[in-house]
Amino acid sequence: MRLLLDTHTLLWLVSGDVQLSKTATDMLIDPSNDLLISPATYWELAIKVSIGKYQLADPLADYI
Repeated sequence: MRLLLDTHTLLWLVSGDVQLSKTATDMLIDPSNDLLISPATYWELAIKVSIGKYQLADPLADYI
């Protein structure tokens, strides 16, 4: 199955946030699923980090 992640889903997955349900987490870590990330997600992250609205645990380049 192909799964398109939005910005929050990507961040919650990477950070292990509890806001991501167990069902969603299970689907996202299932190696038989393809995870797709829109270029708009990276653009949104870059903007939010650059204006100080969001802080990442790692450099933005590590997410890309």
